Amino acid sequence: MNPKENSEISVHTLLALRQESDALRVITEKLRVKEMGPADHIRTKHEVKAFVESGDVKAAENLLKVAHERRAQHQAESIKQTQQQGQRMSQ
Repeated sequence: MNPKENSEISVHTLLALRQESDALRVITEKLRVKEMGPADHIRTKHEVKAFVESGDVKAAENLLKVAHERRAQHQAESIKQTQQQGQRMSQ
């Protein structure tokens, strides 16, 4: 998947995608939940399911915000772990 395609997802896109027969899978792929930690991945999937069932605009806005924050946090933690491993190996 093209990373730019995922970064451009909007509330309107989410609202349109929830009409798909496999909306949960499609939306979780667009939100790149596999780039989150395991707990955040599961938590986000539950939030996507709730959004698909409700179709609430506020839920879509929150979902986009939270998914971005969770991916960023997981990426920062991964970078930190890599740096710590590198420091240990150089000692």
